[in-house]
Amino acid sequence: MKASPSHHMESLAAHGVWSPVLVPLQPDLGIDSERFIAQAQWLLAQGCHGLALFGTTSEANSFSVAERKALLEEVVEAGISPERLMVGTGCCALTDSVELTRHAVDTGCRRVLMLPPFYYKGMSDEGLFQSFAEVVERVGNPDLRVFLYHFPRLSGVPVTEGLIALLVDAFPEVVAGVKDSSGEWSNTRMMLDRFPRLAIFPGSETFLLDGLRAGGAGCITATSNVNASGARAVFDAWSAGHEDADTRQTAATTIRRAIDRHPGIPAQKFLIARYRNDPAWRTVRPPMTALADEAGHDLLDALSATEFDGARLAIH
Repeated sequence: MKASPSHHMESLAAHGVWSPVLVPLQPDLGIDSERFIAQAQWLLAQGCHGLALFGTTSEANSFSVAERKALLEEVVEAGISPERLMVGTGCCALTDSVELTRHAVDTGCRRVLMLPPFYYKGMSDEGLFQSFAEVVERVGNPDLRVFLYHFPRLSGVPVTEGLIALLVDAFPEVVAGVKDSSGEWSNTRMMLDRFPRLAIFPGSETFLLDGLRAGGAGCITATSNVNASGARAVFDAWSAGHEDADTRQTAATTIRRAIDRHPGIPAQKFLIARYRNDPAWRTVRPPMTALADEAGHDLLDALSATEFDGARLAIH
């Protein structure tokens, strides 16, 4: 077991517990930036090392380029450091990906999280490489750091070992890491073994401790929106070499599994609405639907058997 963060971890382009940020909505389904910024600040106060904006949890692909750019600008203007942000910029349209990536870097956010272009399925590694390469070359900023986003269950387009190798060989200073949301530890382990220089983030805290012990960077996990302190406790226990790291991991995993029995975004919005007494938080943008009351009560019952502390969700 690694008793403390190694020089390897400190040299990574990012490490620790990162949270994709849920996007609260106005009654007209526009983005509620005031609530979003409050949630972002709460996540940092709860111990997140950084925030991912406009990944899956942020309902990114339900928002336009203009909406995404406007919210990022508001977040930075509110005083959240760009160094604490990783901005989702991968779209189906090459020009949209370029526009969002250039905007992120120009706003001071050098870390971007990029899905592959995901509409056409069965594309070759070479074709996907060309898409990523066009974005990197058109943005043309040496400060850019790209984290590849592997989420085949939703995107239908995997970020394969071969694709990563092509990109690392072509852009060794730009390609900085991978978020692996495959849910398969064997795939995460392959990435850790094959690409030790990259910051490899499992997409769930269930693999946080195993990942850290194998040289991983931490995790980028949706459920930190309601249990950031639980994930951070695992990271801190591992960093300090405490013997209770496994116990903390078990507690975090149990909470995650209770939430995973429901659609993740509506379930977490339900919990925030409940514990902040703020019904507006339940709104999602179609085609997603809000969690039904009955399902919400089932979720609360399941969490009552865990160490989940809803009182932590309060914003004072």
